[in-house]
Amino acid sequence: MSSSSDFQQDRHSFSGSPQKWNDFELPGDTLYYRFTSDMSNTEWGYKFTVTAGHLGRFQTGFEILKQMLSEERVVPHLPLAKIWEWQVGVACRQTGHQRLKAIHLLLKIVQCSAQRDCDLTLLKPLWQLFTHMENNLCHDITKPGILLPLHRALAELFFVTENRVTELGSLQEYLLALNTEDHLHRCTAQ
Repeated sequence: MSSSSDFQQDRHSFSGSPQKWNDFELPGDTLYYRFTSDMSNTEWGYKFTVTAGHLGRFQTGFEILKQMLSEERVVPHLPLAKIWEWQVGVACRQTGHQRLKAIHLLLKIVQCSAQRDCDLTLLKPLWQLFTHMENNLCHDITKPGILLPLHRALAELFFVTENRVTELGSLQEYLLALNTEDHLHRCTAQ
């Protein structure tokens, strides 16, 4: 059994008596299986049960972290700098709903963090994605005013983050850290 049709990802192989079988989880929404008999017995084969709907590791982690960030008495005891670093990495690597959820957690961390808890310059890859989306929006006149969920989420994250660094008095350092030298030269030239 595997989560990929070529049986290379999340592969689980079983043979012999039922006692050799173990419960396991597969990520995703599709299960591939292959049954091969060696013709040594006249038994009917194997029976297995597939159960969907369990929360996966990402969803479980998201729900736990979201709840912890919502509890004011818990937040001071969290290693926010480490959680921030990890969550920025998740937001950069994931796609779809998982990326949106990671950005949601980043937004919660920015809103509840104390001064200088998080290295905001780690947002540079997400800033580059956001500015790329902004530039494409300006050039696409066929869809005026329509923002994708990711674009909206990033806009909110950077709006709140900019307000936060303004409160902390470090807006200039933040903006310099997020932008490339080439971008700063173009802005200066304009």
